Amino acid sequence: MLVAAAVCPCPPLLVPEVSGAAAPETDGARAACFDAIGVLAAARPDRLVVVGPAERSGRGRHPQGAPGSFRGYGVPLDVTLGGGEPAADAHELPPSLAVAAWLLERTGWGAAPVEGLGVGEPLTRDRCVAAGRELAAGEGRSALLVMGDGSACRTLKAPGYFDERAAAFDAEAARALGAADLPGLLALDDELAYELKAAGRACWQVLAGAAEGAGLSGRLLYDEAPYGVGYLVASWS
Repeated sequence: MLVAAAVCPCPPLLVPEVSGAAAPETDGARAACFDAIGVLAAARPDRLVVVGPAERSGRGRHPQGAPGSFRGYGVPLDVTLGGGEPAADAHELPPSLAVAAWLLERTGWGAAPVEGLGVGEPLTRDRCVAAGRELAAGEGRSALLVMGDGSACRTLKAPGYFDERAAAFDAEAARALGAADLPGLLALDDELAYELKAAGRACWQVLAGAAEGAGLSGRLLYDEAPYGVGYLVASWS
């Protein structure tokens, strides 16, 4: 049973050690993420599943203690999912889950055991929903920390350059996440999301599948586009 969820963006730039002198530009996004994770802890779940977009090598399950690193960004910073000693023989976390691990460490997460799920961005809507239902079907009270960005095409200097469709896509995603509108999330077009480089689409639809019948209400905590990328933070409880 799903009892709470938090939606956060997943750029490594959220980590101050990575963003360096530009860290103040994402202070608001970080603060909103910390608030959303606080709501997860208050729900007293029996387990927390972190869901984030991943390339092929990072897809699938990641156990508590799976290691992550920001060394690829020139920063000697390592994290573990859920804290503690690194799990033996665990694969390295994809960047989205490494950011989640950093957020959990910074908020002192200890409310419940943690596991991760790396999701392929091209995953179809139906498979996303099936994956979400499977997550919610486990025993006990489950919470989700869902990582993923909106479009990367909001400005000329954005990673995906400017696309006039991006603002409307992000606005609808923000509305649906803020309202915990499951049909609205499932209506997000996967092909358009791919064209706009919206890395969060599949993970948001996993959340929609997990939240079926849970009766959660939502609150949008942050909606901005630093660097031309849509960063959305929402809390469901």
